Amino acid sequence: MSTALSWFFYLLSKNPHVAYKIKAELEENNIKQMKDMLVIENFKEFSDKLVYLHVALSETLRLNPLLPFNHKKPTKPDVLPSGHRVTPSTDIIFNMHAMGRMKSIWGDDCSEYKPERWIDETGMIKHEPSYKFSVFSAGPRLCIGKKMAFIQMKLVAAIIIQNYHIEPIKERRHVYDLSMVLHIKNGFKVKVHRSRY
Repeated sequence: MSTALSWFFYLLSKNPHVAYKIKAELEENNIKQMKDMLVIENFKEFSDKLVYLHVALSETLRLNPLLPFNHKKPTKPDVLPSGHRVTPSTDIIFNMHAMGRMKSIWGDDCSEYKPERWIDETGMIKHEPSYKFSVFSAGPRLCIGKKMAFIQMKLVAAIIIQNYHIEPIKERRHVYDLSMVLHIKNGFKVKVHRSRY
């Protein structure tokens, strides 16, 4: 989650209008800061109300999945939807980093950080099939910790956004540090200022 939040705050630094909308959503839902804590009476209600924060995190994970690759092997011979035959000795690798940037999956604006793509016409979170957004795997292998991960990321992000302003130390383009987890090479160096609000 620390890597996901690093990417999240990096993208907020590039898209301050998104941070502004999240802060407005927190205030609109009467989530107040008190020193370094948030006043939360109902934890589930807290998480369910923060639609824009949820979609901003989803958009972050679409562009920067924590595990950029996923590896599968069939248990028996099969034919993929593409027509390719596979056997138990076949290695199948999903490049989720590339899938998050494919026009055929996400549309012509797939390279943009656009949380609104995750909101439906009623203003609620749009459900995307796990095979399209496979950051938490898909089908019967869907991560059982997905909901908890979102709740924890929302809680930490809300506390930071309510209490602090994150300013990148210098303007630079991010570089990926390719490993098992997709880190920002050399980290995301910032100055942290107390919020003036």
